[in-house]
Amino acid sequence: MIGLLQSGRYELFVLLIIALVLSLSFHEFGHAAVAKWQGDDTAQRAGRLTVNPLAHIDPLGLLMVVLVGFGYAKPVPTDPRFFRSRLSDLYVAAAGPLMNLLLALVSWNTYLLLLSAGWDNAGAQIFFTLLAQINLLLMLFNLIPLGPLDGHYILPHMLPRALSLRYRLFNARYGTAVFLGLIVLSVMGLPIFTYLADLSFWMLGKITLVG
Repeated sequence: MIGLLQSGRYELFVLLIIALVLSLSFHEFGHAAVAKWQGDDTAQRAGRLTVNPLAHIDPLGLLMVVLVGFGYAKPVPTDPRFFRSRLSDLYVAAAGPLMNLLLALVSWNTYLLLLSAGWDNAGAQIFFTLLAQINLLLMLFNLIPLGPLDGHYILPHMLPRALSLRYRLFNARYGTAVFLGLIVLSVMGLPIFTYLADLSFWMLGKITLVG
């Protein structure tokens, strides 16, 4: 993203930041809302049951996105002691990526509806395309089952019990280190996450409901 500023593409940079901030905010709101639904109001008491970006955006995490292309928002606090079900952590973890999928679906098809009604604006096309693609990419990225990402809560529920336990132990010991290693390799130029970007482009066609 820093390349956009260096090349003078300021409007695109601003649209990208707005789309990213909205996407991260809705992602974290999804976690908070489902945690409340599952009996834990920790996030609500922390002021996180909102889509207000000020409650969710971490300045350092956003700066990292600008500088290196990877960053983070403030994690939503939860207390598993209040969860109603042994599947509650699965529901809470899945809520973030699902919120991103929903936002991509709604924003992209809303734009296509407006376009079919004769409303054609170059800035709007760029923004809605960015919003949809960023949300799809965030969904896929967060489903990676490593380190602190949502996928590490989801995967154990998909595995046999013994393998699930082994995975949890592995991720607790090495998951974050492996994840950070992938980030470093990607920043150094290896196309570690190219497949995720390609998959997000492919998914954009699959969520197109307006012909």
